[in-house]
Parts: sequence; C-alpha cells; structure tokens
Amino acid sequence: MDSSVDMLPGPWRERLQGFTIVTQSGGCSAAAVYRLESAAGGAPRFFIKTEPADVLAELADEAARLRWVAAAGIPCPPVLDMTTVDGLHWLLLGAVPGANLTDVPPEQSVAVLADALRRLHVLDPRDCPFDHRASGRIERALARLAAGLVDEDDFDDDNAGRTAGELAALLAARKPRDEDLVVTHGDACLPNVLASGGVFAGFIDCGRLGVGDRHQDLVLAVRDIAEELGEQWIAPFLQRYFAPEPIGFDAGRAAFYRLLDEFF
Repeated sequence: MDSSVDMLPGPWRERLQGFTIVTQSGGCSAAAVYRLESAAGGAPRFFIKTEPADVLAELADEAARLRWVAAAGIPCPPVLDMTTVDGLHWLLLGAVPGANLTDVPPEQSVAVLADALRRLHVLDPRDCPFDHRASGRIERALARLAAGLVDEDDFDDDNAGRTAGELAALLAARKPRDEDLVVTHGDACLPNVLASGGVFAGFIDCGRLGVGDRHQDLVLAVRDIAEELGEQWIAPFLQRYFAPEPIGFDAGRAAFYRLLDEFF
C-alpha cells in the first residue's frame, strides 16, 4: 500500500517531498515499517519505522544500538532522525545497499550469515552498554506476557497448544547456569542480514542487540535456515561459523533461547 508524506511528522514532510511511501510486510515487532521510493526511480534512500510510545516500545532502543554498532565498524542503517508525535515514536533511517539473505542462493546465504555473526560476535562485550543476558531477557519476556503481547497462535510446532503461562513457567527451569557472552544481534534471522556481491553488507532490525549468549543468535539462525532453506543447510552454516574449531553448538542452551523467543 502506498501513502503520501502527509502521514509523516510535520518536520519531515518537506524533506521527503517527492517520495512514495510503501508499507513493508513482515517482521514481528509492534513497529510499522515503510520504504520511501523516489519518483525518479532507483534504490530507496530511506526507511521509516513507527510504533506506539508505550513502556515496551523499542525504537529508541534501536536508534541507540544502530549508532553504537556503526561506531563499532559494523555496517547498518544510519540513524537520520527520531521524533515522537501524538503518542507515536518515529525513526528515520538511511538504506543499506544489498539484498536480504532470503533473496540469495542458499550456499551464499548460510556463508554470509555465518560471516556476519562471527564479525559481530568478536566485538568485545565489555564495550557494549546493552545488557541482554538471560535474566534480563526473562524479565522482558514476562513483561510482554503481562501486557498481552505474546501471540500463542505463533508458537513453534513443539509448543503448539500450550499457553504462554505454561511456557513462562519453563523459562526459569531452562535458564542456562552460565553464558558464553558476546555482542548478539538478538533477532538473527535471514531477512535481517544483507548481502551485496556475495559478501556481508549490513545488519538491519537491531532493536534487540546486546550482550548475551551467542546461542541467542545461533538458535534463531538455525531455525530460520531450516524453515527457509532446508535442514540440509544447517551443518554448512555451523561449520563455517565455528571453523576452524569443532562445532560448539549447545543443544541445551539452544532449547532455552528458542523457548525465550516465543515471547518476542
């Protein structure tokens, strides 16, 4: 669906005159996403996100994280502006050239995803100010449950038919005793990683980036690879991510982070 710039916050309307606003589909957050296309054609120059300005809003978090990631040398959308109008947060972003990993061949997709996560995970977590360790993520999950934001109809097949309350009771029991802390993306699915010319071009949707166990990213990557590309591509992904070491994928930690993701 196309919209006009009249829907935008007043200060942005003159700046973005001449652009068509196209609603983007997909994504699991409460934010609506729009792509701005120039009437002259060519690649979009801007993206806009907007969401209700409530206690569980994430756009301010995303803006802070994008600025931090960019300063750390990891490509991502530049933050151009953020404002709050009439109870809505608005975030204006530049575009990252490239295609997301659902739009490239599978062998390239798993290689780029592994390389992208390795590049992020080698950053020193002591330099990252965003804490996404298990205890805090459980608290956030329970807050989302209390706010009625957990979609029981979207649970994985393994949890189909269960209530969110039943899954919440399992979180503490399955919490890992220790964590292999790195800087995690937090939503490391194929559409959130871009490639250009067969190499990593940038991360998008970084609102849940922070210091956490690397399995936070690995379990979502593995799940998405299985669903989008086929289970035969999981081993090549893990082999490239862990090389030259033997695969260090921990099934117990993976089960916890997959359960945790049901709340987001």
